[in-house]
Amino acid sequence: MTKVTFVEANGTEHDVDARNNRSLMQAAVQNGVPGIDADCGGQCLCATCHVILDEQWYSKLGTPDADEEQMLAPTPERSPTSRLSCQIQVTDELEGIKVILPEFQM
Repeated sequence: MTKVTFVEANGTEHDVDARNNRSLMQAAVQNGVPGIDADCGGQCLCATCHVILDEQWYSKLGTPDADEEQMLAPTPERSPTSRLSCQIQVTDELEGIKVILPEFQM
């Protein structure tokens, strides 16, 4: 298990124990984190699992691929460090990661 913190736009934090080899999106949904709708079920076909990472974590995880980039393009609160949580796999290396949930998803 890996400790992940989801932070709502209002600052409310949700600490979860995420199972490795699953996505951040799955961790959020399985733990009832508000703001991660996951309408497409993790298929990178929507942006309802949009999260914002701080620069340190974004640099570690890399940039979105072309499909993810296409889904993020029209997202209202897109930032330079936006990612889709369905495209980020939980590993031990993510221990302590904090992800910000955009206000428009709340």
